[in-house]
Amino acid sequence: MPDFSCPDWFDKLKAGQPPLPDNLPLDEEEARLAVQAFDMLRLPDVPGKPLLRDVAAPWARDFVAAIFGLVKLDEERGVIVDRLARKFFQLVPKKNSKTTNGAAIMMTALIRNRRPSAEFLLVGPTQATAERAYEQAEGMVNADPWLKKRFHLREHLKTIEDRTNGAKLRIRSFDNKVMTGAKPVGVLVDELHELGKVAHARKVMTQIEGGIIANAEGFVIIITTQSDEPPTGVFKDELKLARSVRDGTFIDGEMLPMLYEFPREMQVDKARPWADPANWPIVLPNLGRSITVERLLPKYRESEDAGIESLSIWASQHLNIEIGLALNADAWAGAKYWLGAADTSLTLDALLDRSDVVVVGIDGGGLDDLLGLAVLGRCAVTRDWLLWNRAWAHTDVLEQRKEIVPQLRDFEAQGEMVICDEPTQDVIEVADIVERIRDTGKLATDGGVGMDPYGVAAIVDELAAREILPSLQGGPVVSVPQGTRASSSIWGAERKLKDGTLWHAGQSLMTWCVGNAKVEQRGSAVMITKQAAGKAKIDPLAASFNAVHLMSRNPEAPGLSVYEERGILEIDI
Repeated sequence: MPDFSCPDWFDKLKAGQPPLPDNLPLDEEEARLAVQAFDMLRLPDVPGKPLLRDVAAPWARDFVAAIFGLVKLDEERGVIVDRLARKFFQLVPKKNSKTTNGAAIMMTALIRNRRPSAEFLLVGPTQATAERAYEQAEGMVNADPWLKKRFHLREHLKTIEDRTNGAKLRIRSFDNKVMTGAKPVGVLVDELHELGKVAHARKVMTQIEGGIIANAEGFVIIITTQSDEPPTGVFKDELKLARSVRDGTFIDGEMLPMLYEFPREMQVDKARPWADPANWPIVLPNLGRSITVERLLPKYRESEDAGIESLSIWASQHLNIEIGLALNADAWAGAKYWLGAADTSLTLDALLDRSDVVVVGIDGGGLDDLLGLAVLGRCAVTRDWLLWNRAWAHTDVLEQRKEIVPQLRDFEAQGEMVICDEPTQDVIEVADIVERIRDTGKLATDGGVGMDPYGVAAIVDELAAREILPSLQGGPVVSVPQGTRASSSIWGAERKLKDGTLWHAGQSLMTWCVGNAKVEQRGSAVMITKQAAGKAKIDPLAASFNAVHLMSRNPEAPGLSVYEERGILEIDI
């Protein structure tokens, strides 16, 4: 299986080279002929309609060479018998000839095709997106007399047909019927980031990938920008796979990634090095051709003046900055420090091992809400606070909040959320975790579990059944301030995130919730409410504030006293 890792990818980007591995096992002749066909296509929407040979950047040719050169050829019959890579993932910012190059690649595939009646598809999240790529391909045919003779343009069907062998290039919108009866040789999927928001997208991508297997030379090309929201669904899955292959953490001979992005540490750096225009050329492969830094600067400054939300969206589209938090003008102040406080080694087991005392925050709502749990420990060595979260959702949420189903399913797959099969599953599993913490001897005895006293009767009953005191007036289970009275917890969490004494498990669930949190000023106090968060959810974050309130009381570590631990306690009998 080929290794398509490229560990020095960022060094290549800084040197102006494409982030592809050295010495790809290309069939050099196939690669050369494909690049030659690509070079002879004309740009239909540029004055003079120049050849790509004269205007396309080297990075585009390298991608073409990889797509068409990573094949095994039967020399005697002159046909492709297998592929070394079947999926190609290119992440490139807007205005870098993404759509034009995609159309040219599919025209190259049509020109180089050997299979009679082969089908090639241009697929987009909407009909309009797919048509943009088709219009570029159609324009390339109209711009060249030889291509006009060879190909028949059936405009009403949005289809380009090869008169010599009946092969076709056509568009399809992205829906469940996209692959009905189709066994395409090649598929170009444009703007995959938009498809991450579509609940059935993974099913359609599976259909596409399954459809090409029928042909030995079958391939799928994904060309996309970064998402203007936190990546979800099929886009998140494909991007994660592409990064894993590039970084060498997963060997997958099916995919060759080509990602124009900054390293994660640059993207989350509070100093925002990505915002320095001197660094922009690193991720702009078509710089000096379809885009310049000078043309980007006015909109960048406009977005910066408009606030962090506008700037985040601009950066996601023009610099491929991944939005980890949907920051906005009303964002919680702690959000800007959230990504820098992640400790991905912080499992629940690790938290319990490292802590001398633990508290639990719970926030629950109706059946169309999430039940959020926060476990907050105090490190026995550093006294830093350690946070781990989980959420539960009933199927009612999936029915009533369809727009967030892809996110919830992602969290479920990562083990950060449970979709309940039974009505009381969430209550029982929350109690299981609290009981487990109690049994370690580390649950604070005076205020170890905190929650809003409204709407939690079932949880209180379950905790009582397990002899975790049920009273909301004292003992382990207590009520915590809500509304404006929670301001001190909100501010306390902000301060500890900023000074580096609050660490969380780096869970996608919480990144999403923190991004959803919006602050309402009420006099000198603040509120973060579900209503302000709208269709999105913040319950696990609200649970975290409940836990912060408990830990702010500086609970005493249960178990042996400090004198017993030192072996110097004397008891008179």
